[in-house]
Amino acid sequence: MKKYVICGVSNRALEMFIKPLLNEFSKENEIVGLLDSDPLRFTICKDRFPHLEPVPIFNPDQFETMVDQTKPDYVIVTGRDDTHVDYILRALHKQVNVITEKPMVTNASDAYKVMQAEAESKGKVIVTFNYRYSTFHRKIKEMILEGKVGRITSVDLNWYIDTYHGSSYFKRWNRSREISGGLSIHKSTHHFDLINWWLDQKPEEVFAYGALNYFGQDGEMNPKKESGRFCGTCDVRNDCSYFRRWNPRIGSTTVRDDHLLAGVYEKDVPYTDYRPDACIFDEEISIEDTYVAAVKYDGGSMLSYSINFSAPYEGYRLAINGTKGRIETTEYHEPSRIPFEYPEQKIDYYPLFGGKETIELVQDPGGHGGGDPILLADLFLGPDPTRNYKILAGAEAGAYSIAVGEGVWRSVAEKKPINIKEILLKKV
Repeated sequence: MKKYVICGVSNRALEMFIKPLLNEFSKENEIVGLLDSDPLRFTICKDRFPHLEPVPIFNPDQFETMVDQTKPDYVIVTGRDDTHVDYILRALHKQVNVITEKPMVTNASDAYKVMQAEAESKGKVIVTFNYRYSTFHRKIKEMILEGKVGRITSVDLNWYIDTYHGSSYFKRWNRSREISGGLSIHKSTHHFDLINWWLDQKPEEVFAYGALNYFGQDGEMNPKKESGRFCGTCDVRNDCSYFRRWNPRIGSTTVRDDHLLAGVYEKDVPYTDYRPDACIFDEEISIEDTYVAAVKYDGGSMLSYSINFSAPYEGYRLAINGTKGRIETTEYHEPSRIPFEYPEQKIDYYPLFGGKETIELVQDPGGHGGGDPILLADLFLGPDPTRNYKILAGAEAGAYSIAVGEGVWRSVAEKKPINIKEILLKKV
């Protein structure tokens, strides 16, 4: 039996790790400790999973006590992004392995600290980049390894986050760069890691533009310039296009998944000192909601990237160009929120001299394009022995994805290209 402790009893922890560990993977694994700063989260967790009732609980300042008492094989880090670095470093200091949600940390300086600590520890870090595991993303990796496109010259990736999902980041703690690193880190590290992994190259330089176009006090859809509001008690919420799009004027006002739209709280807020329904037009918002960026890689490839956090639908468009051909795919995400008919995802391959080939795949079930269940199997049963390429991400992969994300927002702020090694590998 392998033993795990959970640092951060978040919604992600409950769904992504605790539930599968207690169900599909219980024969080989067990949870031996829970750590969080909010006692109400322990109550929520144990009410939902009564099997965990005897599992001891700990405060953040009891981390070392927890490790000494429970002797875990792995520390699973699933708290707020800015808490990751502390638990990762403390676990590595205690020679314990770490499984951490992305982003690994919130800035390049902390990423460097993690890489240094891992080099000096018997413990290793795994970053759960589940986008790598999507049916289509694995197939694209396999096509690249087969030499279908030859040497990759450029990649175009345009990502769209719809008004439901996009606005959620501005209701919650993600709105603060100090806590989340901004969305070029919290969200886009998913995408930068995917490109880094496909290319098997290291990013060298990034130049970007960005802006806060939709949210914040100056957002065009702001019905009232007044900060400090919450959806659950707002007197102008029915004048807010973002609220009205996803909430009926009458009917249910139950709490929704706080990973997405915050929902409406009339009473009984489930957490201590935290409401995930803050106004998306608050003046305190300190991050951008739109980016375009260009990234240069050490193997000669180039990336053109954009992301928009207030789009009419969710998904992405991808093209990979190489000396022997081109790969294209378009994904439409979250079907229940798309107000039009759309085609199923396919991969189109265009050899440089030849006819088009269309590849249709059976979509694996599960979150993140079917990636979550396959990632979990690799984590808790060991990597799939039939797979002939590496897919689990480590600290270095986590660090380079963060460095690109920091490079994006720094380039926006400083209006100049940002050298990745200078911000990642500088001494701290």
